Amino acid sequence: MTPDGDASATTGRSASEPPGGAVSKAEGAAAGSPDDRTPGPVATTPTAPAAASGGKSKAGRNLPAALAVGLGLGLSLIAILLFVPKILIGVIAVAMAVATWEVAKRLREADVLVPRIPLLVGGQAIIWLAWPWGAEGVAGAFAGTALTLMVWRLFDHGLRATPRNYLRDTAISIFVLAWVPLLAAFAILMLLADNGNLRVLTFMILVVCSDVGGYVAGVLFGRHPMVPAISPKKSWEGFGGSLVFSVIGGLLTVTLLLQANSMIGVLLGVGLVLVATTGDLIESQIKRELGIKDMGTLLPGHGGIMDRLDSMLPSAFVSWLVLTALL
Repeated sequence: MTPDGDASATTGRSASEPPGGAVSKAEGAAAGSPDDRTPGPVATTPTAPAAASGGKSKAGRNLPAALAVGLGLGLSLIAILLFVPKILIGVIAVAMAVATWEVAKRLREADVLVPRIPLLVGGQAIIWLAWPWGAEGVAGAFAGTALTLMVWRLFDHGLRATPRNYLRDTAISIFVLAWVPLLAAFAILMLLADNGNLRVLTFMILVVCSDVGGYVAGVLFGRHPMVPAISPKKSWEGFGGSLVFSVIGGLLTVTLLLQANSMIGVLLGVGLVLVATTGDLIESQIKRELGIKDMGTLLPGHGGIMDRLDSMLPSAFVSWLVLTALL
């Protein structure tokens, strides 16, 4: 969902790579030790055309699968928003539980002990308490869960064992709590406002506009890397495409759907692209440090739920902030 012409440009995720110099297990096994490698015959089988490799696009992902999944999810969410908007709260709750589990699983694979039970339960409290009590419910649930995570991790090894890496694990746990369920709660706060379903629909349309603009411009014109140390395939041309499409989308949706000043749409479009790009870069760096490509495998062509939401979550916060302040 970011300006890079790679998978992230349309899926809300970035095709991150292992840290520089790192060799994957598969590569290591194939290479072997210096003593294991012996000369062998050179393969002469022609390389299959790139277009035939699993239907992958120039951006390096399974484009048909990604489009099918994205279209199905998008149409389902639009139908929910137009006909049964309150159901979206349950959809968000389920998605955040899965996304939190994906992140916690990957962290624990890297020996970061994230307390999964309080993180999952507290995340659900943040989501559901937004419905009756709004921002106060969200803030209270977040504070209570953060305190619970501190205490839980303190005694995670029992009463007699000395905690190891307590500060690191606790800080990362609270980061995950803020990164996933807290940011998602702002979509619910938008939904509960006047014309809330149209506000959320506006936010979703702008995310898609940013996504499509970044992908098209990145693939067709991407030449200048944006942040090569974090995500080598992201380009300034893709960023420009995201910006143009998102601003146009903001002008149209804010004017036609929300019946508001068009300049609010411009501000919303610019702000959304900035935070969406930042959110995607954050997840790219996290995945690089963990040495993984995707957070999960649930969505074909996209990765996991969190790979789809990495730029949408901060965009939900900015959309809520702009629309609440200016409408």
